[in-house]
Amino acid sequence: MNTHAFEPIETASQDELVGLQTNRLKWSLRHAYDNVPHYRQKFDAAGVHPDDLKTLADLAKFPFTTKQDLRDNYPFSMFAVPREDVVRIHASSGTTGKPTVVGYTQRDIDMWSQLMARSIRASGGKRGDIVHVAYGYGLFTGGLGAHYGAEKLGCTVIPMSGGQTEKQVQLIMDFQPDIIMVTPSYILNIADEFKRQGIDPRETNLRLGLFGAEPWTEQMRTEIENTFGIDAVDIYGLSEVIGPGVASECIETKDGPVIWEDHFYPEIIDPVTGEVLPDGSDGELVFTSLSKEALPVIRYRTRDLTRLLPPTARAMRRIGKITGRSDDMLIIRGVNVFPSQIEELILKRERLSPHYVIEVFRDGHLDAITVNVEMKAEHTYASAAEKEFAAKDLQHHIKSYIGISAKVNIVEIGGIERSIGKAKRVIDKRQP
Repeated sequence: MNTHAFEPIETASQDELVGLQTNRLKWSLRHAYDNVPHYRQKFDAAGVHPDDLKTLADLAKFPFTTKQDLRDNYPFSMFAVPREDVVRIHASSGTTGKPTVVGYTQRDIDMWSQLMARSIRASGGKRGDIVHVAYGYGLFTGGLGAHYGAEKLGCTVIPMSGGQTEKQVQLIMDFQPDIIMVTPSYILNIADEFKRQGIDPRETNLRLGLFGAEPWTEQMRTEIENTFGIDAVDIYGLSEVIGPGVASECIETKDGPVIWEDHFYPEIIDPVTGEVLPDGSDGELVFTSLSKEALPVIRYRTRDLTRLLPPTARAMRRIGKITGRSDDMLIIRGVNVFPSQIEELILKRERLSPHYVIEVFRDGHLDAITVNVEMKAEHTYASAAEKEFAAKDLQHHIKSYIGISAKVNIVEIGGIERSIGKAKRVIDKRQP
């Protein structure tokens, strides 16, 4: 890829980037304070004012925004523009209470589309490519975010959405897309359907996959790339900040999503104390929008645990792989456990498939977990002894690497419910 295809900001100097961020941050704080009563009240209560921001470091003086703040102002009270200026509304799934509602002006949609186009191009996409979008459409931001970005880049879009796995396979074979955009868990379900139909997934025309909407490991990247013979690239986003396209890996390096820092300013904080941590430290990712009109977010706590890494392929910083979330961390007998840690161990076992679910339950007065996992299809007829060995092997590695005792059940192939969107990895069976 030649640098002449880049937008100037992608190769800007640090001084140019900081200057742009500082100016946009001053505007965003003022925009939120002047137009959203919630922000005015929180800033006033914290004794800060938009004029107090002189440098980027001054952002640490301002209060955080949480998902609960958005729920408390349901549905439209966080909007900073008149409702009639909002051309699109999306919402999170709302699995715990009311959904979080996000709105977009036409300029917001244009900016989002441009950043998604930038993300697809950074990932190796180009004008004329056929893009199969298997993210869900509707209130979820994935489908339409990918769709508008691909069209903006000049691609041909197949708006398949999620589900209908047999039809996914048919259209991938018939329409011969170059790129697929989908959750990493669902592409593995599509791979299973290819194999069920007796088709080698490597026989498709696909050369590139942009995978996001849930954390995934390097082991899963390897599994996807080997299964389909494609480049698997990580794209990151969340609806409250804008949707997909907040950050994206670059095909040249595949070394963590580059944050599009001209529109989203990142911080890493200690999830307990809220203290801002230096780049390279592990902590919770926080974003402040720099250019959003309808729904500015100021120091939004994503709950994603990661770290900020120095620039490589672009002039902007990267995020490391998401290691978990500060709000889905399991504490099992005093040990912090993330589903992604167990997934990593599963994917290192040659007999085990990536289809698994973790059950959390009470064992007397203590919490405990059971890991239910399927064998790979080629081990369908494994003997009872082989299954017992696979279970004990995973059990041993969970104890060795994570430090907890876990029961492991090898379930029948197809026994784990297949997801057509974000996979549900944890079932909590503890009494509230």
